[in-house]
Amino acid sequence: MKRLFTVFGIIACFALASCDDSDFNLVIPSPPSGLPGDDEDGDDEGSGVVEPSSPDWCGLADSCTFVLIENFMNKQKGTFWKSPQNVEGGSGNIYWQQAHAMDVVIYSYERIADEDPGLASIYKDYFSLWYDNDANNYNNSKESEGDYGGFFNQYTDDMCWICLTLIHMSDAVGDEKYAETAKEVYDRYIITRLIEDETGSALPWTNIEGKQGKNACTNAPACLVASKLYLRYEEEKYLADAVKLYDYMSANIVKPDGRVGEPPLTYTQGTFGEACRYLWHITGEDKYLTDATSVLMCGMSSPRCTKDGLLRSEGKSMDQSIFKAVMIPYVVNYILDKDIVAPEKGQLRELLLTNGDALSENLERSLYPQMYANYYWGTPFTDSVASMGAQTSGASLMEGIARMILSE
Repeated sequence: MKRLFTVFGIIACFALASCDDSDFNLVIPSPPSGLPGDDEDGDDEGSGVVEPSSPDWCGLADSCTFVLIENFMNKQKGTFWKSPQNVEGGSGNIYWQQAHAMDVVIYSYERIADEDPGLASIYKDYFSLWYDNDANNYNNSKESEGDYGGFFNQYTDDMCWICLTLIHMSDAVGDEKYAETAKEVYDRYIITRLIEDETGSALPWTNIEGKQGKNACTNAPACLVASKLYLRYEEEKYLADAVKLYDYMSANIVKPDGRVGEPPLTYTQGTFGEACRYLWHITGEDKYLTDATSVLMCGMSSPRCTKDGLLRSEGKSMDQSIFKAVMIPYVVNYILDKDIVAPEKGQLRELLLTNGDALSENLERSLYPQMYANYYWGTPFTDSVASMGAQTSGASLMEGIARMILSE
């Protein structure tokens, strides 16, 4: 499929404005006023034809992440609302989605830390606020148990997603308290729920009686958490957990064509793929790399996951709209993994760029900084109220492509 190129990209250079201890305000960068090849009168010189140019991926990443922060972040808490400035209310129940919205900011931090230390410092403050406010967790029943208690939740998958982001924070800023908190949450509240029966060893979706399904959206991220903890703390129990969870997924959930459950959803495709990539590096067993390749290719290219060559809209709920934000970084990790030699890396790269070109073409720059990503990147956003999930997915795509391009 021929990729579409945008005729211009947002040039977004952040600057620090006045702020106090409770809030941080960023200067809103202006969108570009002209097109490449235009002169001051708007007439093209030479042939009069404006050649399409590749998007400024870093500029687009800056802009989309800024739109996410400026419109959806409660800057006093470092947490996110489901709609701009919480105009629809109901943001108090958003917990697991906080992990993926903050991951976008962490990836942005890693990208700009050296070139813009002022903005990076603001981001670090957001990380600390997010942590201090327990990532907007609506369950405070364990807060008295310590820093880790504030992240306890009845839903096992919620805690798994939060743990992955806490580990990512420590990787980014070098403060081990975030990863140590993830370790405590995993040890005390996640793995203690493990169910062992004739189907294998797996975690239940929740500890609520009657809802204890052992699903992909719980066991895939738990497998990845265990793998990351093994590499970080070198305790064999974490590798044993990761292998058990992989074995359960492989035997009961993953289909021969690479579908992770039914219906296939991008967030479980991506997370299981990343868990397999980690297990391949840890053990050297080829089956893990084979699975990683299969499920990521399915997530990015299967007709079940795409529409007209682009990742499909998986729905407009806060859960569904953020699914793509989970998979994108893991696809980028696979592409950038220098130890992987596979033709699928090039295919995945082109698929990411195709999606990025489509989103770039359909961003309404005249509305910046309300330049919202749509649920489906092949069409512009036209709803009356924007979605934090959709914006997070769009910003994750742009941050992922920028990271990919800069690392090549």
